Amino acid sequence: MNDVKMSRGRNLLFCALAVLIALVLLFPMLWMLNTSLKTEAEIFQNPPTLYPHTLNLKSYIAQIETGDFNMFRSFFNSLVISMGSMLIAVVLAVPASYAIARYRFKGHKSVLLGFLVTQMLPVSVLLTPMFIMFRNMHLYNTWGAPILADATIGIPFSVLILKNYFASIPRDLEEAAYIDGCMRFGAFMRILVPVAKPGVAVCAIFSFLYAWGDLAYGMTFILEQPMRPITAGIFNFMGQYGTKWSYLSAFAVVSMIPVAIIFVFMQKYIIAGMTAGAVKG
Repeated sequence: MNDVKMSRGRNLLFCALAVLIALVLLFPMLWMLNTSLKTEAEIFQNPPTLYPHTLNLKSYIAQIETGDFNMFRSFFNSLVISMGSMLIAVVLAVPASYAIARYRFKGHKSVLLGFLVTQMLPVSVLLTPMFIMFRNMHLYNTWGAPILADATIGIPFSVLILKNYFASIPRDLEEAAYIDGCMRFGAFMRILVPVAKPGVAVCAIFSFLYAWGDLAYGMTFILEQPMRPITAGIFNFMGQYGTKWSYLSAFAVVSMIPVAIIFVFMQKYIIAGMTAGAVKG
């Protein structure tokens, strides 16, 4: 009984600590939501208010009207860029990781090192060569430029994660598929890809979230405001002589909605995929 009571008490203590840590981590987001619902005068009130005394919805209403700050248009732009980058990263990373895991060719380790190095390079180093390349390809000031730029981050990460999945799959499964009449591509699509589905899901989620939260590529490669993603739209409310904090906070709250939805509904897949990819291979 004593052990059971100690165990229950320990669980209560851990639960209380978890709730406290969650509140500390979520406080900035809760405060941002609180700020988006306040008037500009109440935001700078001293001492600060814990909740909006005067509910202000103008910061949200102004963004759904027509104009440069249209929330729905920016949301759609980010969705197109993120989905495009995710599709490119997954389609290219899945066969590439399979080839690296299954075949031993000259320069095998150099290829893996190259994928690691590309993730270490800061964005500021890549902006200038990418700008020149996209301008020569006539992709500058189009959605294609940030889509390809964001995919360069998702592809190396996806290859490094999926390589372990494909390396852990027994070769007997492939050989059984060959005996049943499948060609190499058929065995790859029907046997290996379904087995590595958790890893593919993690890579797709990561690629989408990175592209959704990207600011540098969206600001640099797209000049026209109506075509820019939602992260770039936040800068519209940061002026030379002041910042509209309620508008900026409302825009930031809207930009967090897809991220929150993905983590709420895809949490178990993210944890399972990352854990399996870490221990296999």
